Amino acid sequence: MSQWYLSYDGKQTGPMDQSRAAIQAQANPDGYAWREGFADWVPIAKIAELSSAALAMSGAPAPPPMSGSRSRADEIDFKICGAEMQFVEVELDPGESVVAEAGAMMYKDRSIQMETIFGDGSHSGGNGFMDKLLGAGKRLLTGESLFMTVFTHSGQGKSRVAFGAPYPGNIIPIALPSVNGCLICQKDSFLCAAKGVAIGIFLQRKILTGLFGGEGFIMQKLEGDGQVFVHAGGTVVERQLAAGEVLHVDTGCVVAFEASVNMTIEQAGNIKTALFGGEGLFFAILKGPGKIWLQSLPFSRLAGRMLQAAPQRGGSQGEGSILGALGGLIDGDNR
Repeated sequence: MSQWYLSYDGKQTGPMDQSRAAIQAQANPDGYAWREGFADWVPIAKIAELSSAALAMSGAPAPPPMSGSRSRADEIDFKICGAEMQFVEVELDPGESVVAEAGAMMYKDRSIQMETIFGDGSHSGGNGFMDKLLGAGKRLLTGESLFMTVFTHSGQGKSRVAFGAPYPGNIIPIALPSVNGCLICQKDSFLCAAKGVAIGIFLQRKILTGLFGGEGFIMQKLEGDGQVFVHAGGTVVERQLAAGEVLHVDTGCVVAFEASVNMTIEQAGNIKTALFGGEGLFFAILKGPGKIWLQSLPFSRLAGRMLQAAPQRGGSQGEGSILGALGGLIDGDNR
């Protein structure tokens, strides 16, 4: 009988027989499996031999329910509206909840109740204060508020709540099971998610990547099996990298990537190119396999252009008029 090996977040277990592998796979399907005859590691969800039907035929006991941060998130429906300034409208059934950054709400139905919580709300009510404090501390390290807001439908039928983007760009809906239960994203990109998703931190272990990678040493890590919504500036590109495929990206244009993608940095050409090429000293190296999301307009680039155009910094002087400041005075723009 073939011996199976399972892998979760880079940690490998095995060998084990098929019955034991099926039990572990059903308890946590967000990983990869390999046995003799496989050319490469395969997502557990795509292997029929480790499915719930195969487990029932083997006569093995059902796996225990997931607990702690791996608990199932609420299943929510949603609709993304708009083009340049998007917002996401989430539809909730009675008892369902969505968690969002403070101040992100646009509107809500009357039956949806708001509650400010400490941390991300991914732990059940039975967890102690220290668990909640740890979750809140992780958010503090990423530069976010200690508190988040939970919106819960406490009435009958269906109700809706909407969350708006903080600046021009696109909202990216991502189902965490499609990325093996884990997504790494830039610190300020998270908008909202189904309650039950754990919002933690991802530490860059390489010093140069942390210093010059554009996102610092700490990024956000979203884990679970729910729906999350990430915001990015400008146009968003989703790309699937094959195993070993490498892509060079401007450090500020990286929005999110799967945990299986390796991110490092590399000097941008020679000294002359780095100093005068306008692309900075370094660019990010993304190596597959896995999905990546890129943005065409990082907020830092947008903010820099706005700062350069501010009148206090010498910008927007007459907006190209040969009359200069007098032209601004005449057309009413000189405030």
